[in-house]
Amino acid sequence: MSFGLYAAGFAIVIAGLVYAAHLVHMPSHWILVGAVVMIGIGILSAVKATRQKDAN
Repeated sequence: MSFGLYAAGFAIVIAGLVYAAHLVHMPSHWILVGAVVMIGIGILSAVKATRQKDAN
């Protein structure tokens, strides 16, 4: 559940940044590249923040 909340929050941040980039007339291919990079960072940080510690 916490992974889903983390991912949803990160998706909202990405959507806001994409919209802001669109408003300042950035080229769409750079907006797409930035969004893909942010999605990757979001997945990595969500997994890191929500994974269970090993019992060993």
